[in-house]
Amino acid sequence: MSANAKVAEVLYEIGEILNIKGDRFRTRAFNMAAQRVTALTEDIRDISRRGELEEIPSVGKSIAAIIEEVLETGGSSQLEELRESLPRGVRELMELEGVGPKKAMRFQRELEVASIDDLEAAIKAGKLRGLKGFGEKTEANLLRSIEEHRMMQGRFLLGAVLPVIDDIVEYMAGSDSVLEVEVAGSARRSKETVGDLDLLVASKDSERVVEHFVSMPPIIRVLSQGSTKSTVVLEKNLQVDLRVIQPQEYGAALQYFTGSKEHNVKLRTIAVKMGYKLNEYGLFDRDSDARVAGETEEEIYRALGMSPIPPELRENRGEIEAAMVDGLPKLVTLDEIRGDLHVHTKWSDGIGTIEEMASGAMEQGWEYMAICDHTKSLTIANGLDEDRLIEQMDEIDGVNRELEGFTVLKGVECDIKSNGSLDLPDFVLSDLDFVIASVHSAFRMSEEEMTERVITAMHNPHVSAIGHPTGRLIQRRSPISIKMDRLFEAAADQEVMMEINAFPDRLDLDDVNCRTAMERGITMSIGTDAHAPNQLDFMAMGVSVARRGWLEPRNVVNTLSLEKMRSVLKRS
Repeated sequence: MSANAKVAEVLYEIGEILNIKGDRFRTRAFNMAAQRVTALTEDIRDISRRGELEEIPSVGKSIAAIIEEVLETGGSSQLEELRESLPRGVRELMELEGVGPKKAMRFQRELEVASIDDLEAAIKAGKLRGLKGFGEKTEANLLRSIEEHRMMQGRFLLGAVLPVIDDIVEYMAGSDSVLEVEVAGSARRSKETVGDLDLLVASKDSERVVEHFVSMPPIIRVLSQGSTKSTVVLEKNLQVDLRVIQPQEYGAALQYFTGSKEHNVKLRTIAVKMGYKLNEYGLFDRDSDARVAGETEEEIYRALGMSPIPPELRENRGEIEAAMVDGLPKLVTLDEIRGDLHVHTKWSDGIGTIEEMASGAMEQGWEYMAICDHTKSLTIANGLDEDRLIEQMDEIDGVNRELEGFTVLKGVECDIKSNGSLDLPDFVLSDLDFVIASVHSAFRMSEEEMTERVITAMHNPHVSAIGHPTGRLIQRRSPISIKMDRLFEAAADQEVMMEINAFPDRLDLDDVNCRTAMERGITMSIGTDAHAPNQLDFMAMGVSVARRGWLEPRNVVNTLSLEKMRSVLKRS
């Protein structure tokens, strides 16, 4: 974990505990400081050495002192004191979806529960129904949250792990003994969460590779160290398993350890029918035991009569059958993205100005970017009313006059109210280039009500796309109850796009829904939902979701040039 991420984590946790204690003012102060630190493009240790911590916006003298302590000791005495002040079990209960500080405190006081296990037992004993405001529906929701929480234990958001993977690969590649290095498994398939990391290295000198690996700086402890295999644990209990492979076997090992299990089983079955045996060491003739392929993945797939299958597709969802008839999609790539269609600024809850976000987008090599700040219903995010949105549009005009070869589009992320109407009038929306309609409240509506709510919003002629359509937050909030088939039917009929929100804890639509929407003829937009310039990098994760969903460039609107995209946005 970087120093910036560590400091931000401490500040966020202090803010969270202060929120439990009802200190809203200091909660906001710590959360804002954490956001500023997260958005830094410079190592905070360098800022500290220059004595400039208090020059970071939202960082005053007291917070700067906490940051100094974290950088010097790795921890915070104030955070430890706050942790000790919490009733036992409250923080654990807050890990459940739908359980905030107040509810966790109430469970602790009135049910005397000190853990998630205690809460589950209390629910099953019928004790929850004795509390005012709780009934069968609440019981069912909490039990579902408990089940999902247990399923996700030991798994990490892909977005949180990718920087770690980059650091590991860069470190390992620094050894002369390493010929090739790759992290396989679910991370290579770009699944939204990952467990342990499988690190594969091609080398003829396994002992030197292993020594290099176990000397890696972020290691907390070494669990095992062998001649070709080793296991270490990093921060947050992230386990990394190293396997050193002979170069002639590297492709077979990479294919095998990338998975998925279902994909590999089907592949081995096909190999057997063709007179081969396939394992992590290579593809062999079953009778002579002669090696047929193994140095690269591509030669294995081709020997089995298939086009090479991209890692993102290896889930046994028809990719093998498609590969056998040269029918795989030409998956969209990050290089084909021409702009970002969901960006926030200081006008609402972002921490970058329009100019700063535009500069960051230009550094990405893009042609355009749509500013889509929140609207007035989302007061916690400083949402824009009609007058402020008009002011913002004027500012965008001014910024565009100063830019060359880049265009800032006028957009908004407009709240869908409970009745399906939008919280800004048509006379304002009609002047925008891109309107995202999103659900940010009343998540517990029935499936029928939620479906009608979103479909009603789609019928507004100014809506370009539905933002993060299922509303989920990975490992924190389940998707809303909504009939996706009806949603896609209406989207196709109204020519409304579905968003792939690339923010790491959203990735919404997910891969399965992306593919279904694509098969219904719906175009997708990819937006980072960036609130700071460095979060524009999230676009890579949105593209990964699109690739897992079998999307080609023609299925993603922001692969188009500005001129062509604008023509698509003009709904009939």
